[in-house]
Amino acid sequence: MSTQNPTAVRVYLARVRSALADLPESEVEEILEDVRPHLAEMEAELGENPKVDALIERLGSPESYAAELRASGGYPPRPPEAGDKTAVLKVKTGIGGARFAFWGLVFSVGGFALFGFAAAVWVRVEPLLGLLFVAPVLAISVAYVVRRGVAPIAELPEVVKLREIATSFQGNRNSKGVNYFRTLKPAWWVLCAAVLVVFGLLLVLRDTEAVLLLPLMLLAAVAVVWAGPKLKTDRRLLWLAVPVSAFVIGSMLGGAGAAVDLIAKRSYSGGSYNSGYTPNYNDNYGNPQLMYGSQDVENIYAFDAEGKPLTEIYLYDENGRPLSTTRYACERSTGEKRKVGDDNRYPRPRLERGVQDNDGNRDGYNGSRGYCQERAEVPFSAAIPKAVPVPPTSQAAPPSSTPVAPPSNSTQPTR
Repeated sequence: MSTQNPTAVRVYLARVRSALADLPESEVEEILEDVRPHLAEMEAELGENPKVDALIERLGSPESYAAELRASGGYPPRPPEAGDKTAVLKVKTGIGGARFAFWGLVFSVGGFALFGFAAAVWVRVEPLLGLLFVAPVLAISVAYVVRRGVAPIAELPEVVKLREIATSFQGNRNSKGVNYFRTLKPAWWVLCAAVLVVFGLLLVLRDTEAVLLLPLMLLAAVAVVWAGPKLKTDRRLLWLAVPVSAFVIGSMLGGAGAAVDLIAKRSYSGGSYNSGYTPNYNDNYGNPQLMYGSQDVENIYAFDAEGKPLTEIYLYDENGRPLSTTRYACERSTGEKRKVGDDNRYPRPRLERGVQDNDGNRDGYNGSRGYCQERAEVPFSAAIPKAVPVPPTSQAAPPSSTPVAPPSNSTQPTR
C-alpha cells in the first residue's frame, strides 16, 4: 500500500465522510467502522491498485452511498443548505498532527506498561517518576484528538493496515470466542479500577510519601470506569482508557513476577524468611538495603545493659562482611536529603524534613520552602530487661551411716 497516494477505499471513504459531515463525529466514526471491512474486501476483489471509478461502478457515488447509510441507520437526510456537491477531503499521509497523535498513543502505552511493571516488581514509587517523560507526549496527543477528533488518525496508512490485519484475524478465528471476550469488557474496567486502588494502597504501606500518589490512582480508577463503557460512541476516550489498561497489565505482570521471586527465595531458604541483611535488595544508589521482614531499615540504635545508648558501633555479618548502606545528609539549599557516602557505622544522624514559611514556622499550611535538619540524639529510650539470677543447684545429700533395719517380714534362721 502506497504511503504517498491515497488508495481508492480511503478516497471513497473521505467523500462519504464529507457527505455525513452534518452528523456528530462519534456517529460518523461508528458508521465508517462498520463499512470499512466491506470496502476493503471489495477493493481486494478489484485487483491491485483499483481506481475510485471502479468502486463507484460497484457501489454508486460516495454521496449516494452515504445517503443509503443514513437511511439504513435511521439518520435524517442531508440538510438542503449543505448543497448538492460534496468537497473531496484530502487525506494527510505525511508526518503531521494525526501521525504524532497515533504514535504518541503507542509510545504512551509502552511507557505506562514498562513503568507500571517496574513499580510493581520493586513495590516502590521511584519507577513511576518515569511517567513524567511520557506524560507530555500523551498530553499533546490528547490535545490533538480533542480538537480534531479521531477521523484524521483513522485514515493514516498504518492505521488502515492495522485495521485490515485485525479484521482478517477476527475472520480467521471463531466469532463466538471474540464475542465472548467483548462481553467481558465491563468487568475489565472494574478490574482496572480495583488494581489501581490496591496498587496505590500497597505503595502507601511501603512508603508513606506515596500518599501523594494515591489521589491520582483513585482519579484514574474513576476515569477508567467512566470512559471504558463510552469507547464505542467516543473513540477519543481511547487515549485515556488504553494507557491506563497498559499500566494495569504491566503492574499485574510485575506483581506476579515479584510474588514468584518471593516464593522462590522462601523455598530456597527452607521456608524461613531472612529478616536481616538481604543483599538482593538495593537502594537508589545500588547499595544493599537492610531489611527487617518486608520493611526497609534506615537506622540502627544499640543500648548497653543499663539502657544507655551506644554510638559509633560497626556492624558485620557472620562472615565478617561489613553491613554497609548509603549514608544521607541534608541538602541545605533545597531541604532535600543527599548521599554523602556509605559505611557500616551506626546510628546515623536522623533527618527531619518538611516545609516552612517565610517566618520560619514549620509544617504549617503556609509552608512554601523545604527544610531539612540532622539530629544526632536517640529519639526514644529503651528499657533493658534485667537478667534473673539462676538459683544454685542443691548438692546431693551424703550417704547415711545409720544401719538399715531388716524388713519385718524377713525370715530368721531356727536354732
